Amino acid sequence: MTAPIAITRNGHKTLLKWHCGKRFPADTPFSRARIAEGLKAGASSEIDLQLTADGSMAVLHDALLEHSTTGIGPVATASDDEVRAARLLDRQGRDTGENVMLFDDLARLVAETGADDAAILQLDLKAGLDAFSPESIARFGEAVRPVARHMILSGGDAAAVRRLSQSAPGLSTGYDPCLDGAMETVMANGRYAEFVAAALDTAPGARMFYLHFELVFAAADAGFDMIAAFHTAGRTVDAWTIRSSDTEGLARTERLLALKADQITTDDADGLFAALG
Repeated sequence: MTAPIAITRNGHKTLLKWHCGKRFPADTPFSRARIAEGLKAGASSEIDLQLTADGSMAVLHDALLEHSTTGIGPVATASDDEVRAARLLDRQGRDTGENVMLFDDLARLVAETGADDAAILQLDLKAGLDAFSPESIARFGEAVRPVARHMILSGGDAAAVRRLSQSAPGLSTGYDPCLDGAMETVMANGRYAEFVAAALDTAPGARMFYLHFELVFAAADAGFDMIAAFHTAGRTVDAWTIRSSDTEGLARTERLLALKADQITTDDADGLFAALG
């Protein structure tokens, strides 16, 4: 079976990014096997990073261990050993027997997998710059440098992304300008061109910008092509997140393809590809 990594419409290629490393909706988030599969296939996959008490970063989406692992308590107060001892839960909340990875573990997995040249992991920082110590930044840089060509560092705190990327020269960066009420504000005031300008000014070095699909659609309904605006500035756009390949999910995906999104974050890459690829 062809891996679901991209869909082409009218000569424009749109990547399908595996949200939380998932190819199928029933997949366990951040499974080593699925991440390795994506790397070999040349897929784009999202990897969320949460700071631990020891200054490392855990490969987890949620700030609380109990939301997706057998552990208990905030990731931020757990030691590296406690994080690694926690096991991932599947979508039904069952113990998978697979331990949580730290970023160091993920970097080794990338190095050992034999990744396709096109494979990219989006490293999505969940913490702001103030949470990082010089030691934690140095540790990140040491781990990421050997595999930086397969990664893009992003987040909602442009300063954090910029500072951590300096520890690994050549590491691509991205920026999500939709967080902390910013998306709701611009959808209410309709100042979409100003929103794009502010995002570019905040993260001038960002290669990709991550936009909620509802924002993209609201701008388009108001007569402003937000994706085209970023393209004019020489940037690419990821639209997040299409949850399923049901009728609504397919319609949203078709619209994003028509608007020439460069990447679509989805929990159901396989379903979208089977229906539209």
